[in-house]
Amino acid sequence: MRRSILFSTAIAALLAAAPARADDVLNAITEAQRAYQGGQFQAAQTALQEALQLLSQRAAAGLAAALPDALPGWTAEEATSNAAGVAGLLGGSTASRSYRNAQGQTVEIQVMSDNPMIAQLGPILANPMLAGAMGRLVRIGEQRAIQGNDGNVQMLVDNRILVQVQGDAPAEAKLAYARAINLARLAGR
Repeated sequence: MRRSILFSTAIAALLAAAPARADDVLNAITEAQRAYQGGQFQAAQTALQEALQLLSQRAAAGLAAALPDALPGWTAEEATSNAAGVAGLLGGSTASRSYRNAQGQTVEIQVMSDNPMIAQLGPILANPMLAGAMGRLVRIGEQRAIQGNDGNVQMLVDNRILVQVQGDAPAEAKLAYARAINLARLAGR
């Protein structure tokens, strides 16, 4: 009975987290439910892990979609994303995009969500006194960020998403790219 309640709770949580158009996710959940009802617990577990991985991939794609297009005078590479999944080394999702101007200067934006490294960095970035020791505090919209002496920008969005803007371009360019990130989309609002 307890196992059935736990399984039903896991199914309900996955369904609540699944986007409306997530047929592949829903298919994996349905497969897990059928396997579970048939007493095939290993197959049910595998199908649930597949559903979780598919959700992680969607989350990573969402991070990439929040990255800005090239600013005037710059070109951009395609955004890339990756989902390490539940069993990954650091877990969570990542996305990045690189930009280059005519002088060959570069900016790279890296975004990571929901991994243990963020849990450790989070309290430092969230505390203005500690964050101020790491560099100059700046505002990116309503978001507090840190701009280091090298011009690199770091910010913690929604207490779970670490954004890093770095490269060899001037500090103003890195700040402009940080301000061009769609923070609302990044946080899923």
